[in-house]
Amino acid sequence: MWNGKESVMPEVHAFNTIPAKILLPIDFSPSSHEALEQATALAQHFHAEVYLVHVVPEGAKVDEAKKEAEERFAVSVAGLSAKGIKASSSVEVDNDIAGSILDVIEREHIDLIVVSTHGTTGWHPLVFGSIAEKLVKLVHIPLLLIRTEKPESSAKVSSGRLMEWW
Repeated sequence: MWNGKESVMPEVHAFNTIPAKILLPIDFSPSSHEALEQATALAQHFHAEVYLVHVVPEGAKVDEAKKEAEERFAVSVAGLSAKGIKASSSVEVDNDIAGSILDVIEREHIDLIVVSTHGTTGWHPLVFGSIAEKLVKLVHIPLLLIRTEKPESSAKVSSGRLMEWW
């Protein structure tokens, strides 16, 4: 019932909706390639920094996996820089991938996380659960899920309309 008084919405103290630093967990799959395309567009639009992270599971060949990820990130960071986007990256070593990503969010003061919903395929996600699903439940910052089709393989993305990031 209208009582003749105009109601006013209470002031809400919320997070800043314009991201300054965007986190992108990368597993070098076609899905994370598409997520990087989307994060790049957001960073250009909002003049935000992009922070790339890859988490290497503890175990055999850690040094080799870290070196390969760092080489791929060098190409990615150079591509982002060429587009006028400030970018940095890190390679973390941890068996708790979601936990490691949460640590990066805190340490790097991340405002937005962009995650693809399909990454590495095979039995691993069925047994251990989706990293994206865990992040949705655990992060306390805005999260953008990029839904991609489940890849038939982990083959390299063709260079059609997408830039080669690694």
